[in-house]
Amino acid sequence: MTKTITRIGSRRNGRISSRKNGRRIPKGVIHVQASFNNTIVTITDIRGRVVSWSSAGTCGFKGTRRGTPFAAQTAAANAIRTVIDQGMQRAEVMIKGPGLGRDAALRAIRRSGILLSFVRDVTPMPHNGCRPPKKRRI
Repeated sequence: MTKTITRIGSRRNGRISSRKNGRRIPKGVIHVQASFNNTIVTITDIRGRVVSWSSAGTCGFKGTRRGTPFAAQTAAANAIRTVIDQGMQRAEVMIKGPGLGRDAALRAIRRSGILLSFVRDVTPMPHNGCRPPKKRRI
């Protein structure tokens, strides 16, 4: 009287390994996060699944050099190179953050040959934000 357990998604059907292989992606979204210390470039498909990513740190830049425009340019070029091989032609660009790498990353994306449908700044801005902590009394 033992009950058999049905396995719904097993690893044998190849769904898990198919995530990283060359899925054809004609259109995607390029997210650039440019902080003062680092620049992270993430490329997703339309549904938001990450296809490729790179940062100034993974490109070999250490310390304060990660925040430079050249590091951002290198990170953007590295992330885009793998995606062009998968067939991406069009992309939307979302830029976030106040860093120096914003313009350099956008310049590298334009130079890569991908057609940009739009470029949007999605930096979060507080509408007078949180209440500050109360002043210290001595």
